[in-house]
Amino acid sequence: MATSVLERSPAVTQSTPVTHHRTTKVDGVNIFYREAGPAQAPVVLLLHGFPTSSHMFRNLIPALADRYRVIAPDYPGYGQSDMPNRAKFGYTFDRFAELVDGLLDQLGVRRYAMYVMDYGAPVGWRLALKHPERVTGLIVQNGNAYNEGLEQFWDPIKAYWRTKGSTEREAIRWLTSIKATKWQYTNGVKDASLVSPDTWTVDQAFLDRPGNAEIQLDLFYDYRTNIPLYPQWQAYFRERKPPMLVVWGKNDAIFVAAGAAPYQRDIPNAEVHLLDTGHFALETHGLEIAKLIREFLGRHLKSGSQN
Repeated sequence: MATSVLERSPAVTQSTPVTHHRTTKVDGVNIFYREAGPAQAPVVLLLHGFPTSSHMFRNLIPALADRYRVIAPDYPGYGQSDMPNRAKFGYTFDRFAELVDGLLDQLGVRRYAMYVMDYGAPVGWRLALKHPERVTGLIVQNGNAYNEGLEQFWDPIKAYWRTKGSTEREAIRWLTSIKATKWQYTNGVKDASLVSPDTWTVDQAFLDRPGNAEIQLDLFYDYRTNIPLYPQWQAYFRERKPPMLVVWGKNDAIFVAAGAAPYQRDIPNAEVHLLDTGHFALETHGLEIAKLIREFLGRHLKSGSQN
């Protein structure tokens, strides 16, 4: 009997991690999530940023799933999750954290390490404050918790925070455009050919859904609620001192490199790596980041179930 190419390929084996794409209803909202890895393995929760979804972790998930149970949800209004009408659903970071928390409860997850990026940071820090005993480790990739991380890019957004006016809202609408989405992926990147055009094309397809731009502008306004929480998040870091790995695209204009070092003020043993890339560091330095994460988790997570 002839043997197929796939059967002969050494790269395709029974032990190769596979990713499941699932949807479940949490508090009346369909939440999509990617899941891979052994069911009883220590859990790694991946929390995405703007304007993307769990799609940003498509390559990282199989790089971790041989050893860990990896879970990556989409927030409402992002990726494959529901996009409820903003007149009936509050698009806030508080709400996102509640829904992710509800998803983890449904999945029976009681202990987890978190990878937080961009918007994933304020979602993750809310989870950490609510359940500090559940957090086994933190991986921070261009996710902010300090005033030092907010520079010029945020000036027009801060103007919107001050007024909530239509003029200021319209001034930042360009952030939902294809020009801005592509810029987020390519700005600060030394070799843009390393970034697949699929990234900004996929993200923009979701942004261009009717009504989605208004949702994003609502969230830009709600981001103001994170700044007053910085002292609480920093106190959590100081008091609990969770194991922390910081991997930061140092050329990021959104969350600038100055936001990385302060984590060591509160967690002196935090590992900080500044990478020569931009905002979406996984696109250019995915293999390096995966290696750092595996080494970090290998040192800090015990083997066996942590669900």
